[in-house]
Amino acid sequence: MKTIKIHDKEFSLYIKEEDIQDRVKKVAEDITRDMAGKNPLFLIVLNGAFMFAGDLFKYVNFPCEISFVKLSSYIGTKTTSVVRELIGLDEVLHDRSVVIIEDIIDTGITMGVTQEKLKKLEAEEVKIATLLFKPDAFKMNYKIDYIGLEIPNDFIVGYGLDYDGHGRNLPDIYKIIE
Repeated sequence: MKTIKIHDKEFSLYIKEEDIQDRVKKVAEDITRDMAGKNPLFLIVLNGAFMFAGDLFKYVNFPCEISFVKLSSYIGTKTTSVVRELIGLDEVLHDRSVVIIEDIIDTGITMGVTQEKLKKLEAEEVKIATLLFKPDAFKMNYKIDYIGLEIPNDFIVGYGLDYDGHGRNLPDIYKIIE
C-alpha cells in the first residue's frame, strides 16, 4: 500500500519492510560484536519496540536475558515530555551490562530518564539500540550506541509504531501526510 488512513490522518509509504530488515540485521551484527561473552540483559521498551526486538533477536546468537518495561510519553502525535512508567523493571542490575532496545528516539527524554534510572540501579554499562533516530528532534546529550536509521522529524507509524494505538502491525513504516 502506498497510502493508508489511520483514524483521521493519512500516511504515505516511507520505509519498506526489506530496508527495515537490512538495518535490523546490521544493528544485530554490531550488538553481537560488542556484547558476545557478556551475558547482557536486553531491556525492551514496550509497546513500540516489540517488532524490532522480535526481529533483532533472530540474529543475536549468544547467551543473554530479555526483559520488558513499558514507558509512555506520547499522546496522539505529540510528546508530553513526561515519562510514565507503566510496567517496571524487576531484575537486579548490579554489575550487569544492559542494552535498552527502543523503536525510535526523537527528543531523547524517555531514554535519558531510563538510562539514569538504570545507572542508579548499578548497571555496569548501559547501551542504547534504536531502530530509528531523529537527530533534528534530539534534545539530550548522551550517546546512542546502535542506530538503524536516521530520519527527519516526521510523525511515522508501522513496524511497532502507532498513532493512538493503531498501525503497529504494519510491516512497513509510513509517514504522516500534512
